[in-house]
Amino acid sequence: MPTSPAAAAAVPATGPRPPVTSMERTVRALDRQISQFVAMDRLIWADSADADAFLEAVDDLIGTVQELDAAGTNRALLDRADELLSRCMARLEDEFRALIERPDDAAPAVPGGFGSDGSDDDDDDFGAGDGYGDEPIPIAKPVTDYDVVIDALSPGSIANVHQIARRMVDAGFGRECAEAYAAARRGFVDESVARLGVRSRTAEEVHASPWEVLEFDIARWIPAFNMMFRILIPSERRLCDRVFDGLAPFGDLAFIAAVRTQALQLISFGDAISSSSRSPERLFRVVDMYEAVRDILPDLDPVFSDPYSAALHAEVSAMCNTLGSSIKGIFMELENLIRRDPARVAAQGGAIHPITRYVMNYLRAACGSRQTLEEVMEGDFGVNRAAPVAVDPDRPTSSLAVHIAWIMDVLQKNLDTKSRIYRDPSLACIFLMNNGKYIIQKVNDSELGVFLGNEWIKQMTTKVRRWSMDYQRTTWGKVTTVLQTGSPGIGGLPAKAMLQKMRMFNTYFEEIYAAQSEWVIADDQLRVDIRAAVEETVMPVYASLIAKLKSSPETGRDLYIKYTPEDVVAHIQHLFEGPAK
Repeated sequence: MPTSPAAAAAVPATGPRPPVTSMERTVRALDRQISQFVAMDRLIWADSADADAFLEAVDDLIGTVQELDAAGTNRALLDRADELLSRCMARLEDEFRALIERPDDAAPAVPGGFGSDGSDDDDDDFGAGDGYGDEPIPIAKPVTDYDVVIDALSPGSIANVHQIARRMVDAGFGRECAEAYAAARRGFVDESVARLGVRSRTAEEVHASPWEVLEFDIARWIPAFNMMFRILIPSERRLCDRVFDGLAPFGDLAFIAAVRTQALQLISFGDAISSSSRSPERLFRVVDMYEAVRDILPDLDPVFSDPYSAALHAEVSAMCNTLGSSIKGIFMELENLIRRDPARVAAQGGAIHPITRYVMNYLRAACGSRQTLEEVMEGDFGVNRAAPVAVDPDRPTSSLAVHIAWIMDVLQKNLDTKSRIYRDPSLACIFLMNNGKYIIQKVNDSELGVFLGNEWIKQMTTKVRRWSMDYQRTTWGKVTTVLQTGSPGIGGLPAKAMLQKMRMFNTYFEEIYAAQSEWVIADDQLRVDIRAAVEETVMPVYASLIAKLKSSPETGRDLYIKYTPEDVVAHIQHLFEGPAK
């Protein structure tokens, strides 16, 4: 090991400006002293005495260069001093990076250096390699609690690198110092985000990826984004402010250079998701992304307060806007999905149509993100309201409420079109009843009722009641007409006419039972109500016809009475149960 330069001859004390010959002796002395430091094969800061002596020599050299430059009388000597200063700064830069990347190589660890709780963690805090050699660097663990600060350097290490930064700035190498800092810290930031499994993806790759893959990527992106913007970036800002204390604007330059690459990678993924397909099933994951960005925006103002980080701040805000626009577009795409659903595809037996189930469950799930959807529908991207916008259930007028009502109107028109596929008008009524009843249930069991309002629910209930009446009329109207025997006061029908009516009833009833026992009424209560209404319509006139036939003298009448009233009731109770399983 070279002899420690700490004992080297002292530089002449400060005094009146020496003549040029004295300056030459000073430069030569500084050259000999500094060259010994520059040639060291170990860190200068491994020895505090060497570090102090080197900094003292650097200060003297900077002062000498400034005097020579001010005098302007010996250009050759000034060039020599500048060349020495450049070599000096190069070594300082190496020391600077080493102190940041491998602080333990230069000084004993200071308690509280790496942990936010004031204690050092175990070896799991370190990654395998940082790209600068075999030495490990501290890596932030994946976390769920973002209310932490990473102290990557001990107070002693920060004091050391600050001393170096101040000399480099004084010598006119502030930008180089900022770049060295960013290069040293960028590995920590990159590895910290990489710990969460996030990898760089181009927009083309994102657009070409299946949604199942993107869902997995988004699940990793959200904690990585929070890690970056809630922990890493504030921690890097704090460290930069301490290392470059009083050395503006180089601290700001160093900070943004250290975090920009990973921040932009995360932002680019968010932008790519925003510009990709707006298929409705993507809504909820994009909402998760939007909320993560929206919630972090207020905390970025003090972190990105300088002009150099303003562009990155604007990028985050712009991503919030694009994600919000994407949410709005995805939600609106639901209308197109309903419109495009083929009208020729009908539900078997008049059951609830898959599009009805999809839309209603989709809207119910969307209500779980009510506050966010209110924001984006109003265009208030990034506005984090303390509470959801109040919606009057009798007069729902918010943008989201109006849009939900519009979607319900589109769905109803689609169902009306589908009902016309059925050749039997009675089956069309069953289909509309089933879907209408299902819609009402889903609205009543969720916040959809708040958005659509009481009046809308009343109107939908009235429609279901009307479809029920239409079913009674189209199916059982001809049956009850056949069973009518006339007014007793006029004498009633002849026995043969009543037998003919019974024969026609048997035919109609068997046809209805054969068909409608295969039909479906999904709601238990609705099925009970419809069966009861059928009984109330049919049984009184049927029982009356049987009574009249039995009281007539016509022979063979029992051959026409195939069903007792109890048989008819039993058959009615088997209607609407759907195809046999």
